[in-house]
Amino acid sequence: MKHVLIRISSKSAATKLRSGEEDNAILVSAHVDTVFAAEGAGDDSSNVAVMLELARGLSKQASGFKNSVIFLFNTGEEEGLNGAHSFVTQHPWINTVRVAVDLEAMGLGGKSGIFQAGPDPWAVQNFAKAAKRPSGQIVSQDLFGSGVIKSSTDFQVYKEVAGLSGLDFAFTDSTAVYHTKNDKHDLLKAGSLQHLGDNMLPFLLHAATSSDFPTGKNTLSQGNSEEEVVDTVVYFDILGKFMVVYPQSLADMINTSVIALALLVWSAVLNQGGLSSLVSLALSVLSIVLMWICSLGLTVLVAYIIPSISASPVPFIASPWLVVGLFGAPALLGAFIGQHVVYLVLRKFLSYTFSETKGFLPLSLGGDEDDVAVLDSEKWMFKAGLLQWLLVLAVGNYLNVGSSYFALFWMISPAVAYFLFEVLAETTKPLNPLTAVIGLAAPLVVSSGVFVQLVNTLIGNLVRFVSNPGAQADWIATAIVAALIAAVICLTMVYVLPYIHNSGAKHKFIMTTCIVLLVSLGMVEQSMVPPFIDDTARAVNIVQVVNNTGEGTVSHISLFSTTPGGLFVEAEKLGGGLVCGREKSFDFVTFTAYYSCWTAEIEWSNNALIPALRLGSDSQENDDRSTLVHITTGDSTRWCLSINTNEIQDFQLKDESGVLVSRGEKNSIDGWHLMQFAGGKNSPTKFDLTLHWHKNSYGKRVVEGSEGGEEVLLKLRADVNATTPELDKILEKMPSWISQYGKSTSPFTLAYFDTLYVADPSLTMGSSVASE
Repeated sequence: MKHVLIRISSKSAATKLRSGEEDNAILVSAHVDTVFAAEGAGDDSSNVAVMLELARGLSKQASGFKNSVIFLFNTGEEEGLNGAHSFVTQHPWINTVRVAVDLEAMGLGGKSGIFQAGPDPWAVQNFAKAAKRPSGQIVSQDLFGSGVIKSSTDFQVYKEVAGLSGLDFAFTDSTAVYHTKNDKHDLLKAGSLQHLGDNMLPFLLHAATSSDFPTGKNTLSQGNSEEEVVDTVVYFDILGKFMVVYPQSLADMINTSVIALALLVWSAVLNQGGLSSLVSLALSVLSIVLMWICSLGLTVLVAYIIPSISASPVPFIASPWLVVGLFGAPALLGAFIGQHVVYLVLRKFLSYTFSETKGFLPLSLGGDEDDVAVLDSEKWMFKAGLLQWLLVLAVGNYLNVGSSYFALFWMISPAVAYFLFEVLAETTKPLNPLTAVIGLAAPLVVSSGVFVQLVNTLIGNLVRFVSNPGAQADWIATAIVAALIAAVICLTMVYVLPYIHNSGAKHKFIMTTCIVLLVSLGMVEQSMVPPFIDDTARAVNIVQVVNNTGEGTVSHISLFSTTPGGLFVEAEKLGGGLVCGREKSFDFVTFTAYYSCWTAEIEWSNNALIPALRLGSDSQENDDRSTLVHITTGDSTRWCLSINTNEIQDFQLKDESGVLVSRGEKNSIDGWHLMQFAGGKNSPTKFDLTLHWHKNSYGKRVVEGSEGGEEVLLKLRADVNATTPELDKILEKMPSWISQYGKSTSPFTLAYFDTLYVADPSLTMGSSVASE
């Protein structure tokens, strides 16, 4: 693992460091891994360029520094955060680091915003003070921490292994090209780098000259008591101009107070209105439920239909604006229909109620009971929106979700506007448009950008949505986008729809949304908008598979995609006799391709460099049965080994230099322990793996349903970044909208496979036992 480090300190701090005295430092980190098949790797190198420029700028002002700034350029992030881990566990400078800042990317360009912060609030609080144009949303942190985004960054190592607090930044625009061949400098906007530099330079200067810099490594345990926990913070930016930061304890107090006040007001309203208000409230709640059901149902139905009329189940990746017609229109239509059904019932109920009590109504409310019922129904529909956001706030506060501040804006602002323009005015007119205009101004300013960014980022990530190709229906990914858009519509349009129910525009509204939907579907069906273009390519893996798991060594070319959808069009373009389907699922150790394309198998004659698993010895001493396996990785650039933990309790891995993985408790996912290693010119190629079996395992277990009646013990995949003549012929025909996708879980262009079975004849110990 390679590191490049730059430490910028004042002369006094450098002297202290050389003499072994304690010195405080802030760590700024970025990884410089090269992306497989990428021509420029723009996302990685952009952060590197910013760091070099920051180092140059800081070095000119270091004389007044009280704390040092360390710039870490590491590798191995894509292979399992290995670079950060090796720095944290092996480099002596880690003992001086008090705050860590990680520069990441989920795309190319845009604002580089905070998507993780803490646990100690010092970094985000001081970033908000110092940065020129701060960008960051705690909603991103909530989503990342929930596990919805199946990824991790170096910041995880700094926080969990080193016990540091800090900030994690990322670019999020052009997510679809991230880690593809089009991830290059040409698409990177200079303004994005300038934005990051404008924020980071003043922040680092502030940190380097700060007197209240954290003095402990794990700042969460710096209180007077070991059980004391530093208060976390809620943070969000307003239009990228300034950042709001306040303690989570204050947020809890505000949320609880607002919830209590809202419940008090609703209790008073219901008490004053009696049975009529109680029934109206129940119907209002029903309108919210039906609004969500109809909106989600209609959009998911469209998502289900799209794969049957389009060559791609995700035809909007290259043109995200298409989702406005494909999902925004049906979401609006469904939300309106759901509300309108209950609106008609509510109007009927209130009309009957008012006709029964007409003689007792105030003069101001006298007149036709239908008119009064219509006006009151509209207002109950509006107040239903307040109920919806009250529920969101209550759930978010109960779960201690930092992004609950959204619900505060979407509830308080419309409630104040309603009170001013409806309640105080005591009007008998329809809902005042100012109620919506004034009430929605603040919520839209605070959250509209976040909602758009969430949808756009999700759409971009659909290029790499499939972890096990073919394991799920093609429409699932589209349905997730549809559901998110429907949720945004239901949450934000709940205050606008009441104005349509009794207006002359409702028929035009229905017709317009239907036309927009049909036109969008027609464009998709006629392929008027290509799903992929040069700058937004489909992520596809084309791999020469060398399979040594059977009786002989054979090879075939495999084609599979992490982007939803079949590969018939791609296979036809590439030629080479590729046949597509689900008949030949293949285990790639880190994942399984249940749908792919493949060529006919041919014998592999170059046996000299084949990575392999070979049994060395098999012995038993007392209750400890151990098996030695020799692993040869050849010229592989990286290799993956999976160990069956249902059979193996523990293991040890070593090379000629010594023990790499010692005995101890091992983690297991679905009965497998997976290890990934990076190779290289000077890397070892021969390893000894000592397996220690469970006491009830005897080496000849047969499991029903396993391939060939045999259970796999070890799986090896070794990747080489090389091609063969037959693979070159296919790659030469690769259209520009296909991109070789490279992550640590995806094989390189040449992948060797070998397997060792539990019932291998060389495993002589014990006797066959029945499957449990």
